[in-house]
Amino acid sequence: MPEPEPRILPEPNPEAGGPQSTRPAPQGSIWLRGLMMLIFAILIGLAQTVLGALTIVQFVLMLLDKGKPNAQIASFGKTLGGWLAKAAAFQTAQTEAKPWPFEG
Repeated sequence: MPEPEPRILPEPNPEAGGPQSTRPAPQGSIWLRGLMMLIFAILIGLAQTVLGALTIVQFVLMLLDKGKPNAQIASFGKTLGGWLAKAAAFQTAQTEAKPWPFEG
């Protein structure tokens, strides 16, 4: 049986506003985005502080419980890591989607 012919997909259209768009943002929204980036920079710093404190607490609890990690701290750490990834994607303009508490 012959192999099917490969399909050739059309090139992304930057003028259509797709992910490849290089159109500059309207001037007012760039200043709003800058403000949001500043707010998220502060929140990322706070999240790193929380993560550092939880790391120490988790280590101490593991010392006291023969190496068994605290499930609640581990779960929160996973959630915090996901938020940090979303915040970093917004900070680096990979996405326009804002993470909590400004999502939506």
